Amino acid sequence: MTAPARFKQQDITRALRGARAAGFTRVRVGIDVTGNMVIDAADDSVELPAPANPLDRILPRR
Repeated sequence: MTAPARFKQQDITRALRGARAAGFTRVRVGIDVTGNMVIDAADDSVELPAPANPLDRILPRR
């Protein structure tokens, strides 16, 4: 038997709409390893760093 969901799609939709209503232009919702909802919100003026790719050292960029 599985455990009931901690949140529903409707909860995620509410979180996204609330962040947009608060003035954030970039909003991302994720689920962490423990099953909690994580909301990352930022303005356009903030540039999010690109994640480092270990293959960039091996493969040349074209």
